[in-house]
Amino acid sequence: MNVQTEEVRSNVTSEATAARAEGSTSAYRAGSRKHEAMAAAALTAIVLFFVLRYPISAPAWLANLPLQVVLLAVGVPLLYELGLRLVHREFGSDLLAGISIAASVALGQYLAGTVIALMLAGGNALEAIAARRASAVLLALARRMPQIAHRDSIAGVKDIELNEVRVGDGLIVYPHEICPVDGVVLLGHGAMDESYLTGEPYRMSKAPGAVVLSGAINGDTALRIRSTRLPADSRYARIMRVMEKAQQTRPQLRRLGDRLGAYYTPVALAMAFAAWFLSGQSLRFLAVLVIATPCPLLLGIPVSILGAISLAARRGIVIRDPSVLELADTCRTMIFDKTGTLTYGRPQLIEQHVAPEFDSRYILELTASLEQYSKHPLAIAIVSAATAAGLLLREVNEISEPPGAGLRGTVDHSTVWITSRTQFLADVKRVDGLPATREGLECVIAINGVYAATYRFRDEPRSESKSFITHLLPHHSVQRVLLVSGDRESETRAIAERVGVSRVFAAKSPEEKVALVREETSRAKTLFVGDGINDAPALLTASVGVALGRDNEIAAESAGAVILDASLSKVDELLHIGRRMRMIALQSAFGGMALSVLGMILATVGYLPPVAGALTQEAIDFLAVVNALRTARAPRSLTDF
Repeated sequence: MNVQTEEVRSNVTSEATAARAEGSTSAYRAGSRKHEAMAAAALTAIVLFFVLRYPISAPAWLANLPLQVVLLAVGVPLLYELGLRLVHREFGSDLLAGISIAASVALGQYLAGTVIALMLAGGNALEAIAARRASAVLLALARRMPQIAHRDSIAGVKDIELNEVRVGDGLIVYPHEICPVDGVVLLGHGAMDESYLTGEPYRMSKAPGAVVLSGAINGDTALRIRSTRLPADSRYARIMRVMEKAQQTRPQLRRLGDRLGAYYTPVALAMAFAAWFLSGQSLRFLAVLVIATPCPLLLGIPVSILGAISLAARRGIVIRDPSVLELADTCRTMIFDKTGTLTYGRPQLIEQHVAPEFDSRYILELTASLEQYSKHPLAIAIVSAATAAGLLLREVNEISEPPGAGLRGTVDHSTVWITSRTQFLADVKRVDGLPATREGLECVIAINGVYAATYRFRDEPRSESKSFITHLLPHHSVQRVLLVSGDRESETRAIAERVGVSRVFAAKSPEEKVALVREETSRAKTLFVGDGINDAPALLTASVGVALGRDNEIAAESAGAVILDASLSKVDELLHIGRRMRMIALQSAFGGMALSVLGMILATVGYLPPVAGALTQEAIDFLAVVNALRTARAPRSLTDF
């Protein structure tokens, strides 16, 4: 690869992605602002109408003037957009609403037309805001990365553009800066916050030989590192590319109102034309359309959603995408991250099996001294055990952590190796004293090539994990439950067995998680529950993404719902709130449409003239909205496990 090609690739990640995200976000923002302005104008006109008509008792022509102006300024653009949808054969509830606006103007029912315009503009604004969310996530990721790196050479430290960094460059990462590339520490001892990438809320100690990840936040000490990848190939850049691809390929889901409107609209139009044809009177056509105005869909369903959003917020659940409420309880596949989702993410050292020729405290001291530079959750457990025992950690002179080979380092003139049982048996011939295999998490420690100890751990599942998993099939008709984790196979399966999950996928990168979620989503609607930035692409790819906890803003931005207090019982509450919202919304929609169809029949045979039809439709709308408001009230219980 030549230098020019490398520069292009780096530039694609650091600038082009940000530019594309900025462009998409700006476009969606402009669209939402336009429809917000339309909705505000319609609402203002309605308020002015009532003020002029009743307190002031102005003549009808003056009271209707604000409505007429808005219908001209707002109604025409909305009708144009609906015309484009008609060209693309999209027959939703809003198409009938557009026809109803035209019919309302023809009948002089300006208030009804303005109310319909308000509902259409408000709904379009909400859709634009939801569409803007994924682009905003990409923009936040792109803006977070530094555009400058500090190259350290014989000539001294020089600031360079990020796309000028090459593999093998020596770079300085100053205190509290974000690491620009993946690399290895050459000089210095410190710590980095890698929670944005690993999902683990720990500061990872760094020493010469330790791996650093792009996107990690450096601690209080400057580190000299050697870049091992181009910025375009870094871990952070790969996550950005997966996020962008997930955004571009995610299928557009049809909303509940559109799905119902696709059936209701042709029926209403057929009845209106039939009334005109059978009677020979165009007034019958207009009368049917007035009573057919789909306000139960345009009002009842959004009011149901708003009520459910309010209830969820009071229960500590933030709904970022209203479609979550429509889809959550219809998902037949649920996919869970492990650490921090089904478990508390705090493994503990529960057993130390030490070879007779070694002292247990000395082994723990050496092991913890080395493990303080590891990012693995088991390292935290070992360091915590040493701290609780009052041991002082020693200085590490050298460290390395090759993929799959464990952690090696030199501590107090001794070579310490911490690895898995399988790797140990493959590389070491003298294994006297190694205990028999047992279920659960473990690591093997060797000192100067000789077996020294076996440590066993337990990462406790959440107290509710097993009962929650068990109740999903009988209570929520969930057919498939998957545990997907970036952790090792043995650890992941041990937790899966304890919580009752049979489908296990371990050692998965964010890219592999996305591929798995996409495959599952092609079969059935999926709900993914995770808590870290490494889960963000999967959260965006699933039919419904739920983020546990409020600490990771990227994961929260990627999810359709955020559980503020990390708890699976809150996930169950979300499912029940969504189920109840759907039930009430369908009651309002079907009940309203049934009454409208009855009214259309009366209008078809001439028993319901246009003015009476408009009044009847208002009564139907009132009943639909009153029923929809029930979603804001909490039932006696929102969990069933």
